[in-house]
Amino acid sequence: METLVQVRLREMGSVLCFRAEGLNLKAGDICIIEAERGIDYGQVQGEPVLADKPDDSVKKVLRVANDVDKRQIEDNKKKAHETSVTCSQKVHEHKLDMKLVGAEYSFDRSKILFYFTAEGRVDFRELVRDLAKVFKARIELRQIGVRDEAKMCGGFGPCGRELCCCRFLKDFEPVTIKMAKDQNLSLNPPKISGLCGRLMCCLSYEHKHYKEMNRGLPREGERVDTPEGKGKVISVNILKRLATVVLEDGKFIEVSYKK
Repeated sequence: METLVQVRLREMGSVLCFRAEGLNLKAGDICIIEAERGIDYGQVQGEPVLADKPDDSVKKVLRVANDVDKRQIEDNKKKAHETSVTCSQKVHEHKLDMKLVGAEYSFDRSKILFYFTAEGRVDFRELVRDLAKVFKARIELRQIGVRDEAKMCGGFGPCGRELCCCRFLKDFEPVTIKMAKDQNLSLNPPKISGLCGRLMCCLSYEHKHYKEMNRGLPREGERVDTPEGKGKVISVNILKRLATVVLEDGKFIEVSYKK
């Protein structure tokens, strides 16, 4: 039997599987891990699991991060900010149509990962060679989307709270305009979009509940029979399970569909 654990590399990296031999790890622990080239760090996602067959190709967790390790991680973050300033200058010098969002150092500082956004593909080969000469480290540039940019930069949503992607979301789930329609929300883009310009992630939180509450309710525009006669549905309150109906004689009534 072998203990395996899921670890998210650094703050924005992928979630990968690692061997955790003889380590008592739990969700949220910061740990030092073997990387493809050198040593890196990450955060444990979920609880460890047991595997029947050992797999030597899977990298291993070296240790739980101690106070010295955590100080180095914080120093790396500060150094990454300074590195971003230099990289932005180089982007300007090379006249590249890209926006630098942030940077991350590997734990041992053997690699620097730069995140950027761009409208299309960018030929940054000359930039990489230039940065490698300046920082004497392996350079990697990774293009990200606007949601990832919002997660890295942070901010506050229209609710007044810190962005969900910064506070607790680890991965982005698909969000569709149908979710807004099912919740009877205004389809005005500024009202249902986040700072990233995409549909707000929170639209998905209660979607399942709204779909359940919507069962058995008429649709707007549908003609229905009521105790006071036939009429046309002009609005629906999903949470109260009430439909406002205009009768053929012009009278407005509310019809309850409570179970």
